[in-house]
Formats: sequence, C-alpha cells, structure tokens
Amino acid sequence: MDVDLAAANVNRSYSLAATSIAIFTFMLIFLYPRFASGEVNPALFQATLVVMGLATFSFVFASFFYYGSSLGGRIDDAERARYSRRGDRFWLSGYTLLLLDPSLILISVKLLFVASAWFALWLVYLVVLIRYFPRVQTAPSR
Repeated sequence: MDVDLAAANVNRSYSLAATSIAIFTFMLIFLYPRFASGEVNPALFQATLVVMGLATFSFVFASFFYYGSSLGGRIDDAERARYSRRGDRFWLSGYTLLLLDPSLILISVKLLFVASAWFALWLVYLVVLIRYFPRVQTAPSR
C-alpha cells in the first residue's frame, strides 16, 4: 500500500470514529429521556448503543492499523500489507455497523415502516459487500 494512501485511510477512519462519537452523543441527548420514560424499547436502545460503540472502536482500530501500514521504511512490505488488510477489515466492520444503526434507532422509536426500508437497504449493502469486498481489499504482498 502506498504511504500516502495509508495516511489518507488513517484520516478517513479517524473522521468516521469522530462521527460515530457524535451520533452516539446525539442518541444519548435525544433518546435517553425517551428511554428513561419508557417510550423507547429498552433492549433495542441499549443494543443500538452497543452497535455504535463497536462501530466507533472498529474505526479506531482501523486507524491504528492504517497508521502502522504508513510507517514506510520501518517495516517490510509484507507486514505493511498485513496491517493494511487488518485496517480494511476493521474499517469495513465499523462502516457496516454504522450503517445498521439507523435501522435500530428507527425500530427503537417504533417507526417500523421506515426502519424496514433502512434495513432492506442495509441488506442490499451486505450483498454488495460480500460480492465485491474481496476484490477491493489490499492485496497480500509478494
């Protein structure tokens, strides 16, 4: 992986982690009072917070591995490629969980029709992901 691309991936993953934290905070500010009053499904609300936590830390770990792959001459090409592939996988898991979160929020507040549409789109994303991710992830170093 090119060092500039790895550095860009660090920044991209870091930005998505920050976005995840902002969404998490938004959920707490606006949905926690509804959770406390019983208007929101408590199990789904807590599951949504867990999904946001997993997404956030996936992006943080992706940033770490992309940073490792950007070290240039300090590590060999095989190790850089390995770090980059790990970063790809963490980024992908974080992004997948981040895209699942709107469905969980919508179900929590009982907007089932809209949640179904979001969930259907998420399932389409999963199909595309399964089909194309092996082609776009970082290739092993030779």
